[in-house]
Amino acid sequence: MAEGSRSDGFQGAKTAPAGGPLPVRWSSRGRAMTFQVWGWRREDASQVLAWMPEAEGGRGAAMPRRTPATKDPTAVERANLLNMAKLSIKGLIESALSFGRTLDSDYPPLQQFFVVMEHCLKHGLKVRKSFLSYNKTIWGPLELVEKLYPEAEEIGASVRDLPGLKTPLGRARAWLRLALMQKKMADYLRCLIIQRDLLSEFYEYHALMMEEEGAVIVGLLVGLNVIDANLCVKGEDLDSQVGVIDFSMYLKNEEDIENERDVQIAAILDQKNYVEELNRQLNSTVSSLHSRVDSLEKSNTKLIEELAIAKNNIIKLQEENHQLRSENKLILMKTQQHLEVTKVDVETELQTYKHSRQGLDEMYNEARRQLRDESQLRQDVENELAVQVSMKHEIELAMKLLEKDIHEKQDTLIGLRQQLEEVKAINIEMYQKLQGSEDGLKEKNEIIARLEEKTNKITAAMRQLEQSDNDLLTQTRTIAMSLVKYASSDTQDQYKLVKDISF
Repeated sequence: MAEGSRSDGFQGAKTAPAGGPLPVRWSSRGRAMTFQVWGWRREDASQVLAWMPEAEGGRGAAMPRRTPATKDPTAVERANLLNMAKLSIKGLIESALSFGRTLDSDYPPLQQFFVVMEHCLKHGLKVRKSFLSYNKTIWGPLELVEKLYPEAEEIGASVRDLPGLKTPLGRARAWLRLALMQKKMADYLRCLIIQRDLLSEFYEYHALMMEEEGAVIVGLLVGLNVIDANLCVKGEDLDSQVGVIDFSMYLKNEEDIENERDVQIAAILDQKNYVEELNRQLNSTVSSLHSRVDSLEKSNTKLIEELAIAKNNIIKLQEENHQLRSENKLILMKTQQHLEVTKVDVETELQTYKHSRQGLDEMYNEARRQLRDESQLRQDVENELAVQVSMKHEIELAMKLLEKDIHEKQDTLIGLRQQLEEVKAINIEMYQKLQGSEDGLKEKNEIIARLEEKTNKITAAMRQLEQSDNDLLTQTRTIAMSLVKYASSDTQDQYKLVKDISF
């Protein structure tokens, strides 16, 4: 860098001699100062402090040069600029992510980033002679990007159309800001550093953009794609700005570091206590939900047992119905045998009447009377059989109704089980989302309230099922008792009783 160049040097510090390393800001108490550079190693810090200006009064003479005599000064300059670019990009990304909003032109880390990029692009730039003065600007290589990257034509045209930009340096600064807003700065500069033959027209062979450090900086610029910036280029005076690197943003003493660590540790402890308390509350809520689920499972097992008992009672009733059918068949067989015996007797009497008509009129009349009685008895037996058949049909209808009711309750139980599985799935999902924010916790509390309502509804439904099962059990028992009584009572009374119970 040329000596005395205030626009591309450092404010408040002496400029290094031509070909020397990058100068740094140094106070009169430099020898007693302790500092730490974010993201720097000791080797990098030693490179920055390799050259220090001589203070007034000969005080700087006591500080020896730390750069070895065999080391290339341009390499030291490139290393210093690379380290400053690392610090600037890292600090900008970290501060922007913690800031949480879109960056504007007044954001200090963003301003320092543009200053560092300007110094990186100026390093090793050739001086072009003109009729009036010497021209040393970075607008030439940046304007070359339009030919290498067709998408960059729009940004170049926008920069040239901006009012108020009179110098090439101002256009270059506007170009850097627009490229950052488009998140294409790394892509544009990558296309530029690949074309070494074209860059050689603007840069010396030892320039940063011609060496590996330029490729490293371009790779670091990819990380800026996570930043959203909204920069107003029209209203800024980009022509007359002085690019000065503020090292105070990257240097900190031990007291500031310890205070920041104490504040971070206190914040972490507060967050830990809050998370532990939140976890404790959620664990209690989950345990209560588990107890409710266990109670629901127990009530479900009780309902299943009662359903099995009802099925056993139905099987018993079916067996009793089978026995009644067998008894009806026996009665019918006995009646038929009795009718056959009666027919045989009538036939014998008729034969006897044919053989001897005399004195058999009374016997004939008696036989007809007995036949009439037997016919009446047979009619009564047939009527009784018809009544029993109708009762059997009514009992079967009642059994079908009971089976239908049981099937409906089984479907209800299946639906309740599905709802219980949904409750379990929701509980698992709530347990996985325990680490959410406060809004998420409120939503989970609302979900828990809805689950409690659903659990109460399920409990009420199960109670209704228990009541309905008890009613079915009482009806079944009543039918069984009526069937038992039927065996020992009159036919008409039994029929009326069973009909009343069934319907």
